[in-house]
Amino acid sequence: MVVKSFSPPRRKLFRMRIWGPLAAICLGTFILLVDVTTVLVALPAISDSLGSSLSQLQWVADGYALAVAAALLAAGMLADLHGRRRMYAGGLIVFALASIACALSPSIGVLIAARVVQGLGAAAMFTTTLSLISTLYSGRRLGLAFGAWAAVAASASALGPILGGLLTQALDWRWIFYVNVPVTALALTMTFRYIPRSTPTRDASRRLDVPGLLLFALGAGGFVYALTQAHAQGWTSPRTLAPLGSAAAALVLFVRTQRRSTHPLLDLSLFRRPAFTAAMLTIAVGEGAVYGILPYTSLWLQSVQHLSPIGTGLVVLPHAAAAALVAVVSGRLIPKPSPRLGSCLGLGLAGLGVGALGFLGPESDWPALVGGLALSGVGMGLIFQVAASLALGSVPGERAGMASGAYSTFEQLGYAFGVAAFGTLAVSAMTDALHGEVADPGSTAQTLSGGGADTLLATVPSSHRPVLEHTLRAAFATGHNTLALTAAAATLACAALVLWLTRTGPPPPSTPPAPDPDTRSATAAAAAAAAAE
Repeated sequence: MVVKSFSPPRRKLFRMRIWGPLAAICLGTFILLVDVTTVLVALPAISDSLGSSLSQLQWVADGYALAVAAALLAAGMLADLHGRRRMYAGGLIVFALASIACALSPSIGVLIAARVVQGLGAAAMFTTTLSLISTLYSGRRLGLAFGAWAAVAASASALGPILGGLLTQALDWRWIFYVNVPVTALALTMTFRYIPRSTPTRDASRRLDVPGLLLFALGAGGFVYALTQAHAQGWTSPRTLAPLGSAAAALVLFVRTQRRSTHPLLDLSLFRRPAFTAAMLTIAVGEGAVYGILPYTSLWLQSVQHLSPIGTGLVVLPHAAAAALVAVVSGRLIPKPSPRLGSCLGLGLAGLGVGALGFLGPESDWPALVGGLALSGVGMGLIFQVAASLALGSVPGERAGMASGAYSTFEQLGYAFGVAAFGTLAVSAMTDALHGEVADPGSTAQTLSGGGADTLLATVPSSHRPVLEHTLRAAFATGHNTLALTAAAATLACAALVLWLTRTGPPPPSTPPAPDPDTRSATAAAAAAAAAE
């Protein structure tokens, strides 16, 4: 018997043919996820450079998240109809071009628009990563591929604050976007070289639900816009009520169209299952409560504590590192974790951690945040580990693809709504704290919450600055404490609700719509991820 062997060059080529597709997928995953946390550290620098208000800073983060959430509902169907490799490559191209537009933005409005387009590209990339892996690998290699993908996804959030701080401080905030270009170019080259073409689904009955997609985007975007306007215009202002009413009408129409559609973007019958609803609440509230206040924590560290961007990234690092570590290793330490108890425990730890951030004073410094950030990171890592299992395990196998898409959508929506709602709450709390201390508490709170502490100090004589600085520090601490304690209360209340929803009981009957062609890959992805853990 002759055993065939490969020379070192041929062996290397063989390995690249096997693992080259995974490298291309992991590169795209890393850059689209790291872009979320790098921006948080750069927000004060963006504010100083472009002269932006708090509402505009909120949209730098929310525009990206909302675009991802809205596009995820449709990107999976488009990938089936036109090919997964084509969809992934198109997402890389859009993401790279939008990153260049972000870096070159002459104004905050252009930056926000470019961030929305960037989110569309990220959605096209994100929705195809798991399905590509599940179709390209099998057996032991599938488990290894998903393990590598999970490690890359987890490390992206941990490295984001450090990378953002380094680029912002050493170069300029625009480089957090410029750096995306060579990485996406390499990923695109490897995609065309190593990932084979996929055969699109030829189903004449399947059409992209464009009205449903537009209604969902208008509804979600309208609510976020109303929240960002409320702290500046007031809840009774037409500029707040008009988008709020339009958003409510759009979402009502969205629900009606989804109920009538043969191939809906979101199968609403899944919400008849309490465990599925609990999973959506877990990820949405966890994301919104814990990560919704991080932009304001970053502003406090840089504009009030005068930490450098790198220093801010290091302060936030314990949270990101804890979340990444727990998400990757908890499945190995706990072979069969209970999604029900894991979700409740994760929410509880996240709530206690974020609540520990709510005891700042005018003399507090950055060490007061480290313990709470690390504890909330442990909670979120556990949520990432088990909430998806709760969602996929609560629905029939033929609806796994829809459940996976809904989970990712609610994750992004939670973050977007959290950033917007906490911005309004921060301004309100700071305004109350400044009453009787400054001549115009409302305007001062708007500037302070947007990272303008130094701008306010520059308007008074130097002899008055120590008193005003103490006042501003106290007001910002009050606002941050209000956010943290509110987030903690919401997270702990959600933990109790999830525990009640997931009590033992038979799932309600439901009649699912026509099977989703992406179901097989979504089910395989879930099984492989569990095996890898």
